[in-house]
Amino acid sequence: MNEFSVSGIGKRIFQLFVSLFVLLVVTFVIGRVLPNDPVGAVVGELADPAAHAAMRARLGLDLPLYQQFWIYVSGLVRGDLGNAILTGNPVVEDLESAFPATLELATFAVILSTVVGVPLGMAAAMFRDTWLDRFARVISLVGHSIPVFWFGIVGLVIFYAGLDWVGGPGRVDVYMEGLVEPKTGLLLVDSLLAGDHEVFWNALSHIILPACILGYSAMAYITRMTRSFTLEQLNQDYVTAARAKGASPMGIVTGHILPNIAVQLLTILAISYGGLLEGAVVTEIVFSWPGIGQYMTNALLTGDMNAVLASTLIIGLIFMVLNFLTDLAYIILDPRTREVTA
Repeated sequence: MNEFSVSGIGKRIFQLFVSLFVLLVVTFVIGRVLPNDPVGAVVGELADPAAHAAMRARLGLDLPLYQQFWIYVSGLVRGDLGNAILTGNPVVEDLESAFPATLELATFAVILSTVVGVPLGMAAAMFRDTWLDRFARVISLVGHSIPVFWFGIVGLVIFYAGLDWVGGPGRVDVYMEGLVEPKTGLLLVDSLLAGDHEVFWNALSHIILPACILGYSAMAYITRMTRSFTLEQLNQDYVTAARAKGASPMGIVTGHILPNIAVQLLTILAISYGGLLEGAVVTEIVFSWPGIGQYMTNALLTGDMNAVLASTLIIGLIFMVLNFLTDLAYIILDPRTREVTA
């Protein structure tokens, strides 16, 4: 890797830290100025003023805002995100147990959306203005238009309560909770590592519906963008030359178009993955999925700003890291980007 590309990577790392710091400042300030009462959530609404004031001082909420921010940042550097009001546990421990569930759900969803969205988008472009193209466009429009929570409720009513094709809310049935030792936190992986196929299939039946619901909007976006990228390439001279040489449509797609749109696809997949991690909140509430989205929602309802701030930082950090890795892939895979970076 040459000098200018290393300089570009260094610049992006600096931008990553600056963005994370800005996110930290904005989220912290908003969390402190919101009209919530975390002290009341601890001591109760009927506590006397003296107990309320003592707990406020214990939590450091009586200090000036800049001092509160400095204390929080100092703890953050040490890996201390404070204690959660709702559970009484360190926020770090709560996130360690909640985040793998969200990661597993979002990863499953992005795999499904990619496997369906990329081929559907390319096929729609190759057969433009046919029934397949119109079908793909309708699917994309519906995916962008209908709220996730409505899809989730309807899916539960039809496929769980009505047809009994999938598992219900939660990651597994209640009687199977705790049967597999959590090594990675990903229940599908842990059940396979433990050799417990009954738990694996039960967990798979529970994740299918929320992953499909969550991944549908991402699939709609991936399909639309893949179709756009492919249409742009179909107008290029190299595709015309390949057709003149007798290349088959499948050969043109796999051997010519797909390599040329790979970097663009990588970008939209990274954006979709970050969006799924961020947008899992509503899906987790509908399906009682014990992930970071449900954890953050419960924290908001109780005014637990330590938990809310930590959850926001984790999601923001993941989104920024995905963007950074995408930029890095651009520099490595596309020489034209290196010239701009220089």
